Amino acid sequence: MSSERKTDYTNAAQQRLLQLVNLLAGNELTGLAPSQIARDLDCAPSVVTRDLDNLRTAGWAEQTPKELWRLTPHVIQLSVRHGEALTASRQEFNDVTRRYGLR
Repeated sequence: MSSERKTDYTNAAQQRLLQLVNLLAGNELTGLAPSQIARDLDCAPSVVTRDLDNLRTAGWAEQTPKELWRLTPHVIQLSVRHGEALTASRQEFNDVTRRYGLR
């Protein structure tokens, strides 16, 4: 019996960005200070600055007038597009079941 080694493709920087998105979620009204983000993610402020800039460049995060950070509406727009795709798929499925008399 051979044991397979599974390749680990996990990237620490990418995982940290995803953790940052999760951290910002729910703070759209108040925003979070970079210092708080650094504490919560247990990383250096310079790392947070780079990560926030990457999210800003991608349209995922923005700075408030008080220099706090929050998610942009882009994240919600993704959810809406996902819901629309599910609705369209459901309609197509219903059309096929009606066509073949499965209902």
